[in-house]
Amino acid sequence: MNNAFPEDSADCAPPPRTIALVGKYHSPEIAESIRLLANYLHERGMTVLIEEETACNVISHLELGSWASGSFTWLGAHADIAVVVGGDGTMLNAARQLARYRVPLVGVNQGRLGFMTDIARSDMLTCMDDLLDGKFVPETRMLLDADVVRGERSVVSNLALNDVVVDKGAIGRMIELELFIDGEFIYHLRSDGLIVATSTGSTAYALSANGPILHPQVSAIALVPLCPHALTNRPILVGDRNEIEIRIVHATDSRAHFDGQVTVDLRNEDSVRIRRSEYSICLLHPPGHSYFAMLRQKLHWSERPKEH
Repeated sequence: MNNAFPEDSADCAPPPRTIALVGKYHSPEIAESIRLLANYLHERGMTVLIEEETACNVISHLELGSWASGSFTWLGAHADIAVVVGGDGTMLNAARQLARYRVPLVGVNQGRLGFMTDIARSDMLTCMDDLLDGKFVPETRMLLDADVVRGERSVVSNLALNDVVVDKGAIGRMIELELFIDGEFIYHLRSDGLIVATSTGSTAYALSANGPILHPQVSAIALVPLCPHALTNRPILVGDRNEIEIRIVHATDSRAHFDGQVTVDLRNEDSVRIRRSEYSICLLHPPGHSYFAMLRQKLHWSERPKEH
């Protein structure tokens, strides 16, 4: 296994021939978008594959007999590119599933904010022309590797594109934890929890907790306390080569969350160890994409107050 981190210039494939489609489940609107995409790409001479749970959940809305379907593992082995239709949650799941196969991702937004799914449904087919002509711009996003260690044994391992969150769980009491970076003790924290976020995750939960927004080109990890008891515990940034350890000192119902989609119960004296993953994700953006323009739009920057 190669432990060297990938460079920030993504090694994305030339114009694709085989395209996987992944969609949010149980949504007639997304089923219709998948149908439109599948037919359009087929007419352009592409081989179209559909992720198996997507196919299973939209089969009552469209005819899938013409398209092969399979697991994420199967898609990873065969697809040149995956087009993800939905919101950021759908993209996060696809990214974790496909990261080890280095399949570039394209996002069509049919969710709410859509920080990572930057193609509007109304522009979907036009953007597919640019994609097939090789005009999309690649951008590499780092992921985190996280291990829950109990005693000397790793009991759970997961990837995260957005963040790893250790929190108090369902019980309304603060937890006590200790933070170490590269083995060095940093502080003892009493709070509702701690967010460990990538630049991608800096506009997710960490943003709501007053964490900084990190441009995707910034190779750093944000540590953002959740409602700390000591107001001097502020968000800090560390390098992407630093290893982070969160030790549970005392908690009643603490948990670790990976991208808000996978949850693991923690015990006192458990450790959550986090580092940059050897895997990264290549996001493909349409021509003219601007990260700052996206922030202005999604976060409503520069808007004038409404007149009453």
